[in-house]
Amino acid sequence: MSKLIVGCGYLGMRVAKLSRDAGEKVHVITRGEERAREFAAQGLHPLVANILDKQSLANLPLVDTVLFAVGYDRTSKAAIEDVYNFGLANVIEALPAGTGRVIYISTTGVYGPAGGDLVDEATFPAPQRAGGRASHLAELTLAEHRLGQHSVILRLAGIYGPHRIPYIDKLRAGAPLAVPSDGWLNLIHVDDAAAIVLASEKWAVANPKIDGPEIFCVSDGQPVVRGDYYREIARLIGAAQPQFVAPEPDTPAAERARSDKRISNRKLMNNFEVKLRYPSYREGLAAILNAAE
Repeated sequence: MSKLIVGCGYLGMRVAKLSRDAGEKVHVITRGEERAREFAAQGLHPLVANILDKQSLANLPLVDTVLFAVGYDRTSKAAIEDVYNFGLANVIEALPAGTGRVIYISTTGVYGPAGGDLVDEATFPAPQRAGGRASHLAELTLAEHRLGQHSVILRLAGIYGPHRIPYIDKLRAGAPLAVPSDGWLNLIHVDDAAAIVLASEKWAVANPKIDGPEIFCVSDGQPVVRGDYYREIARLIGAAQPQFVAPEPDTPAAERARSDKRISNRKLMNNFEVKLRYPSYREGLAAILNAAE
């Protein structure tokens, strides 16, 4: 097997290392020469390119699987729609004939407000935020491409893991949190997310005649009330119980609260050969915070 990873960041890098350790040849796209040297030193095969520059994508390698896991750099001058949608379109148009499949990392942000109801792959997308809208446009772009029928879309819940626990510094300082204390939070540990990416690839190889792209919601299947999540972090670090204040209207925290929903991972668990290492936020937070001590 061979792989091209577009977006070798928090999630993509973990997938790259797992694939490399399994004996695969792993190509990664990066925009900078220095980062390319770092990737090469880790046994990866870097390509210096920019997904918004079609000419720079002229010599993409022939691979079995392309993982598109691009995150949005908020310091970028490019619009999020351009990065997610046109970036994906540029990559898939540049891929050589014979490319096996694309795994596109999307978001459960493609779903709209659900009033706390259960959401799954059959729920109609109605994104409310820019990231969700851009991700849904990219999904549609993949679906319209010839590669789409062999591909997989993974709609990920909130990724957490080492160095990615929100508001932990405020909790340590006893500062109030400008986040809602109610509403559901859906999560997946980054290590489980990486394992699920590889499991989805294995599933796609075993099901070559799917009329895709096939969609899977990715979460640990254990939604948690927001306040309980932050209270558990406080307990694990020995901090005082958090105090919550209402976020300012039209801030990301307020927008996330309005999308109150519970994500089902039933389809994923019924189809993929994967066992979650962290079946809920409790095990995941404990492992992260105990290791940090």
